[in-house]
Amino acid sequence: MRLTHRRPLPLPLSLCSSRSSAAMPRSLSPSSANNGVVSDSFASDMPETALVVRRSLALFVFLAALFFVYNSVISFRFLLYSSSSTPSFLLSSSSSLSVVFPTDDEISLRANEEYSLERVLKNAATEDKTVIITTLNEAWASPDSIIDLFLESFRLGQRTRRLLNHVVIVALDIKAFRRCLVLHPHCYALVTEGTDFSKEAYFMTPDYLKMMWRRIDFLRSVLEMGYNFVFTDADIMWFRDPFAHFSPDADFQIACDHFSGDPFDIDNRANGGFNYVKSNNRSIEFYKFWHSSQEKYPGYHDQDVFNFIKHNPYASEIGLKMRFLDTAYFGGFCEPSKDLNHVCTMHANCCYGMNSKLHDLKIMLQDWRLFMSLPPSLQQSQAYSWRVPKNCSLSSFHLVNTTQESTEQENAN
Repeated sequence: MRLTHRRPLPLPLSLCSSRSSAAMPRSLSPSSANNGVVSDSFASDMPETALVVRRSLALFVFLAALFFVYNSVISFRFLLYSSSSTPSFLLSSSSSLSVVFPTDDEISLRANEEYSLERVLKNAATEDKTVIITTLNEAWASPDSIIDLFLESFRLGQRTRRLLNHVVIVALDIKAFRRCLVLHPHCYALVTEGTDFSKEAYFMTPDYLKMMWRRIDFLRSVLEMGYNFVFTDADIMWFRDPFAHFSPDADFQIACDHFSGDPFDIDNRANGGFNYVKSNNRSIEFYKFWHSSQEKYPGYHDQDVFNFIKHNPYASEIGLKMRFLDTAYFGGFCEPSKDLNHVCTMHANCCYGMNSKLHDLKIMLQDWRLFMSLPPSLQQSQAYSWRVPKNCSLSSFHLVNTTQESTEQENAN
């Protein structure tokens, strides 16, 4: 067979152009081969991993900048009002992050403060305008500290998780406020001019006394705005809904370090860390009287002064209806609630130092978890009780209480 050689037919111009472009190195286009400029086709053909890296870096830079601006705004708002000559400023986490600058008109500023507080209270209140209030400073706000145990108790308790919707955490410093924003929806910042409440305020030190009296004045303002409240220290664990055990007729109900058995007995040893107060003219007037009484009893904290003035005829003159709460339901380390089938709250009172409180509160939550894991029949049949207090010493408080009781009798007479 005869073989013939045939010349290939020329390709169409369009195909020649396409093939020559494909054969050229991908890094440079024909127009930029001499100057090294990266082509558009190269940008579109970059490996997918490189694009992901670039986008991730861009997102990281954006989030870092946003976080910096957010913290700067919060810090500036605290510093602005704590360093100015204007009255103390109250900051709401429900408000926007735009800075509200102080004006020369103090009346206008006060209106803005009350509006901010009103927003927080309104968002947290029940239908009958009741809120649960606790205070927080930096010392109790660190991770795995008092505030975490406080919130955890609501989640572990019987029918208490829903009550978290009505809890307002009043932060006393910027770090406590930042921590609150991470943990809880209803945060409120209370900045007091010239006072640093960020560190642990040891019992009966000047900072401790200032903090306690600032709290009484703040609670008075809540009553004046028409809100009822349950005030609770953050070292109180909530295990059951306490509202069923409040008297519907009383204006002011307070927990006890020692309960005599009679809720009307004025000699019950009250504890100011837990109270339920209805907003009315009688309770407002009593809080004013309570706060002003610190001048008559200098060097005493609010709880001591309450135990002085509860004997004062003025409380009866204004018609205040007072009740003392049974430690069987509202217990503490001073006098524990012995039956876990009835306990509503337990307070780490009669205890010095945060480390001791943390140690015993963690044991308390362990005891509650174990109790709740038991079958209902065993819960009812066993006299299951607490393993605490352990690190919290009661003996030192017995000595203090004996001295205070003698002082109370002298002041009452």
